[in-house]
This record gives sequence, structure tokens and C-alpha cells, in this order.
Amino acid sequence: MKKNIHPKYYSDAKITCSCGSVIETGSTVPEMKIEICGACHPLYTGKKKEMGATGRVDRFKKLAEKAAAKKVAKTPKKEKVVKTKAEIKKVVSKKKK
Repeated sequence: MKKNIHPKYYSDAKITCSCGSVIETGSTVPEMKIEICGACHPLYTGKKKEMGATGRVDRFKKLAEKAAAKKVAKTPKKEKVVKTKAEIKKVVSKKKK
């Protein structure tokens, strides 16, 4: 192996979870902080954990109300005037003269 190209290896690296669990392992980084680990993950613990879903629901409701208000305030388009062939011929003949 070449010398001085590999990162320093820390055999006593600490991983700290937001739940308070500390895991010691080997890594190239001496200290890491994580949000979820095997001790607090719902898949492993069987406990249901709410993770800020209420904020997303409120945001969705606000966007839905805004869209509904926009739909109501939208002005109707002008109706397209349909001309008959005779009217079109008159306009074309006037332009040719």
C-alpha cells in the first residue's frame, strides 16, 4: 500500500443517536451524530413513532385552500365567436381589395 494516502482510522469512534444511545465502532471519523438507530427505529422496536407528520398535513390543507380560492377567483374566458363561411369570405375579399 502507498503511504500517506489513506485516511486515519479511529478504532474507538462513537456514534451518538438522538435517542441517547451510544455505539462504539471503528471509523475514519472520530464522532458521528445520527437521528435514528436500531434502538429507536420502529421496525426493530415495534413502537410507532410520529415524526412531524402534522406539519405536512397542515401545509397540504393550506395549499388545497389556496388552490380552491384561486379557482373561484379565476375569471371566465371570453367565448370564442364562430364565424360562418360566408362571413370569412367577406373578410378575405375585403383584404384582397
